[in-house]
Amino acid sequence: MRHRLLTVVAGVWFVLMAQDRSPAQSPDVLRIQATTIDELRAWDAYVVQRERAGTLRVRKVDRDPLLPQRTIERLQQYHQGVPIWGAELVRDLERGVPMSMFGNLSPDLTLSVEPTLSRAQSQEALLRSGGTDATLLAQPQLVIVRLEDGEHRLAYTAIVSGADAVTRVFIDAQTGAELLRYSEIQPQQAVGTGRGVLGDRKKLSVWSQAGGFVAFDTHRPPVLETFDMGGNLVRAKLALFLDLISASDLARDSDNDWTDVAVVDAHVHVSWTYDYFFKRFGRNGLDGRNSPINILTNAVSQQGALSLNLEDFVDFGIGAFWCGGCLGGEGAMFFGNGIPPGYYFGVGSGPLTGMNVTYLAGSLDVAAHELAHGVTESSSQLIYTNESGALNEAFSDIMGTSVEFFYHPSGTGAGAVDYLMGEDSFKALSLGARDGIRSMENPALYGDPDHYSKRYTGPDDGGGVHTNSGIANHAFYLAIEGGTNRSSGLAVQGVGAANREQIEKAFYRAFVSLLPPNATFSTARAATITAARDLYGVGSAAERAVTQAWTAVGVF
Repeated sequence: MRHRLLTVVAGVWFVLMAQDRSPAQSPDVLRIQATTIDELRAWDAYVVQRERAGTLRVRKVDRDPLLPQRTIERLQQYHQGVPIWGAELVRDLERGVPMSMFGNLSPDLTLSVEPTLSRAQSQEALLRSGGTDATLLAQPQLVIVRLEDGEHRLAYTAIVSGADAVTRVFIDAQTGAELLRYSEIQPQQAVGTGRGVLGDRKKLSVWSQAGGFVAFDTHRPPVLETFDMGGNLVRAKLALFLDLISASDLARDSDNDWTDVAVVDAHVHVSWTYDYFFKRFGRNGLDGRNSPINILTNAVSQQGALSLNLEDFVDFGIGAFWCGGCLGGEGAMFFGNGIPPGYYFGVGSGPLTGMNVTYLAGSLDVAAHELAHGVTESSSQLIYTNESGALNEAFSDIMGTSVEFFYHPSGTGAGAVDYLMGEDSFKALSLGARDGIRSMENPALYGDPDHYSKRYTGPDDGGGVHTNSGIANHAFYLAIEGGTNRSSGLAVQGVGAANREQIEKAFYRAFVSLLPPNATFSTARAATITAARDLYGVGSAAERAVTQAWTAVGVF
């Protein structure tokens, strides 16, 4: 969750300009949304032909835990042996028979795939794009990338860690010129106890060592460990970007009654999110294979955040993020500690003006939001620009809210559940103002669109990845709770709060198993309706609610 905000700290205003510029949709995209017998028969013949020709190749095959008889194939598109970035077809099979297909593929190309730049030269160019002291978190890969005007170019791409960002960068394989970039930070053998940010007592899964206990969870299948950077931001950056970290950096406590609120909530909320994905969807960790989950806390104190430069303040002071390429490719979850009480940031004259930010780890929905980016990264890989980027953010909001409802169904007490994002960390200082940063019930409260006709289409914020997430978020809300969309005036008959699991599973299956990386809102509509029908039957309340919800928010 990397928020680009107009920020004031201690009375000093900063302007944070989004660096992401993203490709627009073009009519030459081959859009596949096959759910009927005739559509599936025609497209399956197309896929078989392209598989034989080698222009479609199976990249990944997964068994669907929600429908064990189903197999999900992801087929990558190639041109003369070079992958086309983000161009995938997802085929849902039952005993080898296609049940649905979704994809956005490129047309047949005549592009040469012989680069002028060598791989070593591309590495140098990519490093230059990251500025001084940049490093590559992944080696350059030769791909074909589709640009804003629909043109396809041969490119090298890699994840570049610079002084102020971790980005996926594409450079022209002939000239070395930068073509595109987008952010890659999307934004127990012993049981201890501790008090979290909100003052609530929690149990921690920890490991007993001579002289004390460390935040290393052995009750769950993956390695799940929380590191304490001791207020040393340089050390935190070395750990994240150069994998310079060791067991001595693990958070520790002498008597197993933990008092560091940032460590307590980070360790617990990440473990709760892991449990939610397993219990609700049968998913084994973020990648489905129980890979390690590393958590970094206390990179800078609240007081220390006031002295940070602009980029570090946003990312490491008031930010939380998942970085899949960090810690040597294992990935890492980072939580900032916010700023001291009484200090605030502002966003012009908008609805977020005058807010204090406190420990990001204290918001369960923030933790679940960021970890859901790790799920997306290892499944549909929704590209973090334009509509696919907004769907990426929306899925994280949807999962963040769903985890809150899973653990706080009563809506009372510490961390009370609601349809706001980040309300336990982003606190309004002015009387009558709203906590949090987004609303699923009414996106317009925070200046976000609740209808596709009102979507942001400019270049900032990666093409509106945070802003436009409100459209899908509101569809999810309406499918559960029902109600009337304020822009269209269309009413939705939701499944009701008692049946929210149906909508959670329909959106999860669609976003994780059925969407291609460059999915549009239209594709998301078709995929979620298909998932609801697959899970609960044709004409079911879930299918009706999802269909009505997307129609109400203007997505057809």
